[in-house]
Amino acid sequence: MKEVDEQDRPKEECGILGLYTPSGEAARLAFFGLFALQHRGQESAGIAVSDGETVRMHKEMGLVSQAFNEQILSELPGHLAIGHTRYSTTGASVLRNAQPIFCTSIVGEIAVAHNGNLLNAGQVRQKMIAEGERFDSTSDTEVMARLMVRHMDRGPENAVAATMREIEGAYSVAVLTPDRLIGFRDPNGVRPLVAGRVADGFMLASESCAFGPVDGHVERELEPGEMVIIDNLGMRYAQGAPPRRKAMCLFEYIYFARPDSHMGTTSLYAARERMGENLWKEHPVEADIVVPVPDSGVPAAHGLARASGLPFQEAMVKSRYIHRTFIVPDQRLRELGVRMKLTPMIDKIRGQRLILVDDSIVRATTTKQLVKMMFDAGAAEVHVRITAPPIQHPCFYGIDMSSKGELAAAQMSIEQIREHLGATTLGYLSIEGAVAATGGKPSQFCLACFNGDYPIPVPEDVTKSAFESPPEVGELATVKAH
Repeated sequence: MKEVDEQDRPKEECGILGLYTPSGEAARLAFFGLFALQHRGQESAGIAVSDGETVRMHKEMGLVSQAFNEQILSELPGHLAIGHTRYSTTGASVLRNAQPIFCTSIVGEIAVAHNGNLLNAGQVRQKMIAEGERFDSTSDTEVMARLMVRHMDRGPENAVAATMREIEGAYSVAVLTPDRLIGFRDPNGVRPLVAGRVADGFMLASESCAFGPVDGHVERELEPGEMVIIDNLGMRYAQGAPPRRKAMCLFEYIYFARPDSHMGTTSLYAARERMGENLWKEHPVEADIVVPVPDSGVPAAHGLARASGLPFQEAMVKSRYIHRTFIVPDQRLRELGVRMKLTPMIDKIRGQRLILVDDSIVRATTTKQLVKMMFDAGAAEVHVRITAPPIQHPCFYGIDMSSKGELAAAQMSIEQIREHLGATTLGYLSIEGAVAATGGKPSQFCLACFNGDYPIPVPEDVTKSAFESPPEVGELATVKAH
């Protein structure tokens, strides 16, 4: 089971970073950088380092702070490093699937960290097994790593390019060899990857927010199909695979990435504020206060409050000390779990007509409990406003919502969802409103979970299980994350 506060959230899978620093403190810098990427995965954390000859690695289940201490970091000397925080979408949440993945190649040991999902991993894996390959894990990252090993006689950069031509899917990857670091991004650019400088060295990461804690700065985002090579000669770029239509995941802007990150030149906090403004334009209502669901609803609630002229009011207190709360699958205890995480401030809520702002509804479980919590605290009306358009289709590119039967908007109309939530009114931001808030165009984004238009063809064997045997509408409240 997943954490209680993740019941009704789309779940991202991983954060990655890479570092080159002549000072030899790559592991410590990676440790601080991973802290800033903790939101992208809380199941495991790992760092691999190289001193120019030997690749060493440490990884553990749990948070970054649980996986590493001073003693462990002191045993990871080197000027090159890659790091990873994981949420599993392919392969079970067990230590053997934690990353980075470690392999031995013709150029020495290599380590690979991956964010995304390979669509043809099963097919490639079976072919490699038939040819005598042995796998130590069930993750698609190992498939990628062992493909690179097979091509390593051409050199690391050519091995990466050859691997990119054999895999299909959404991915951003960091590869560590004894003497260099390579980052690369899928030809559609679904998953984010940026590169820049840190002190007297270089860095790459899933998001720009990882650069701040190590006093680094971003130079640019990698283009679709591009790779960046970092070694003692500096940092350079090359095209690893021909680019296709750019299809950046819109959910990065809505929810996944940290609000202090930038995607291209766009501040995510500002984009989310604009989403709130657009929500008000599309779904105005008579109300007294605007209440965010902390923390993800805060920027949009600020924008909605500004556009409406209504007071912004924090009316829930979020516990900062609950990280991994495992609970039994009993509905009453699930509700108590939500109340452990979020406590209503009754004096702010009683008698108020409130607009409750959040980023998304996936299964409609947590949102339903929050609406009930507001009414139990004395709210006169609860108007729910959501910055993500209705999620009606599974994601096959690395978000853990791969069954159509788990998606409330795929099983119910908006009015039926409103009744299910017990809300006074319900309004979702349109696709057009969400995209406009980013400053981009619809053609630049992957919108598949909203409109079913998949930019990367999905194999039939992958889609089959995601679309068959949906649960009944009444069962939505008890569907568990997989």
